[in-house]
Amino acid sequence: MAEADMAHVLVFPVPAQGHLNSFLHFSTGLLRAGLHVTFLHTDHNLRRLGAAAREAAAASPRLRFLSIPDGLPDDDPRAVDGLPRLVQALSTTGAAAYRDLLASLRRRGSAANDEFPPVTCVVADGIMPFAWDIAEELGVPAIAYRTVSACSVLAYLSVPRLVERGELPFPNGGGDLDEPVRGVPGMESFLRRRDLPIQFRSLTDTYQDPLLKAVVAATVDSCRARALMLNTTASLEGPSLAHLAEEMRDVFAIGPLHAMSPAPAVATSLWRHDDGCTAWLDGQAERSVVYISLGSLTVISYEQFTEFLHGLVATGYPFLWVLRPDMLGASQDAALQEALSALREGRALVVPWAPQRDVLRHRAVGSFLTHSGWNSTIEGVVEGVPMVCWPFFADQQINSRFVGAVWRNGLDMKDVCERGVVEKTVREAMESDEVRSSARALAEQVQRDITDGGSSAMEFKRLVGFIRELSSTTSATDKDLLQNQE
Repeated sequence: MAEADMAHVLVFPVPAQGHLNSFLHFSTGLLRAGLHVTFLHTDHNLRRLGAAAREAAAASPRLRFLSIPDGLPDDDPRAVDGLPRLVQALSTTGAAAYRDLLASLRRRGSAANDEFPPVTCVVADGIMPFAWDIAEELGVPAIAYRTVSACSVLAYLSVPRLVERGELPFPNGGGDLDEPVRGVPGMESFLRRRDLPIQFRSLTDTYQDPLLKAVVAATVDSCRARALMLNTTASLEGPSLAHLAEEMRDVFAIGPLHAMSPAPAVATSLWRHDDGCTAWLDGQAERSVVYISLGSLTVISYEQFTEFLHGLVATGYPFLWVLRPDMLGASQDAALQEALSALREGRALVVPWAPQRDVLRHRAVGSFLTHSGWNSTIEGVVEGVPMVCWPFFADQQINSRFVGAVWRNGLDMKDVCERGVVEKTVREAMESDEVRSSARALAEQVQRDITDGGSSAMEFKRLVGFIRELSSTTSATDKDLLQNQE
């Protein structure tokens, strides 16, 4: 086997929908570059994907899907609000199974698939430090991959320093980090930059939240990885990337991956797409439809649903709304009945899940009401669709601020959920020439980034070279160990 073909990357995402999507697009890019890829699922998710995962693996002889237990009982519902417990279980019970599997995959001729070379590199989710710690202990170099924006990673990295210096939390709820913070090296000039009006309040107000504390700690730990990968571009987040480069051993901005190396949506979707979306959109006028999706984790109350619904109906625009089966809990049936009664003359469609990339590029879609998760944000950016942001948690607050105040390709509704605000904001997103022009210009710039010679295309080539170099070193070390044993 040629030396270049010896590179074999094990990719290990957090078992949540957005992370799976991003990691599979990345894996598709590695496959196109000629590398071998082992995609590590949890047992639960691999069973849930079923035939779709098998078909995706069958399409490439250099891709396989393996799995480990996530540490939760088989009958656990793995509800959205249980994500912190899932990640905790994965880092304990799951970590032991991961160690055993990775140790076996280092040896050629493992029972999993003896046609694959040994694993030579691990790319693990950036909020699972145990994954790259174990890899390095076993002699496999590891790269951290954060599936969020560069600006949010920088915020996570900065907040502990501000807390340590007593700048945060704000006393008595006062203060504003849009003003320069003194005493933290580099922070004053960073916050003074007019192109970085980042709002840290959502992070600092909830700094004691267990999930957020774990994410912040993992971000600090990622400085130890061989490199940090981000699904972004230099044109979108150049200043944030420059600051991160000062903290990390290396940084690769290789996105948007879904546009550079798109993977089949069915290969990672934990919900079945509604097949009627496209046909319904085909019957709508150009740029007339509001698309609403609050992602794979957001849970809303019945009251919030009602405000959204009435605000959307009041705009007079047709809308396509994704309401996951677990999005409203016990109120789901009543909510759906109310939605159906409010919809007249086929001017709206409510579905449990939609092929979002196809929807966003459809000629009928005029705006995107989103939770501002990073995958959704960059998918909207790539298609040049004006956005209305209603962020829910974590990085979404920062992403929405960039949409509304930095890139200006949308409007930030933030914590407000009132029908009048929904109506007014959606109307502006649909009708503002300025917002649409900014969205179109941003899409054109990102398209230049991902084409041959663009910044992201060049960064991905550099990353592949970096992985091959790490893999070559790993292979040489393994040969030395075998010779010594003989």
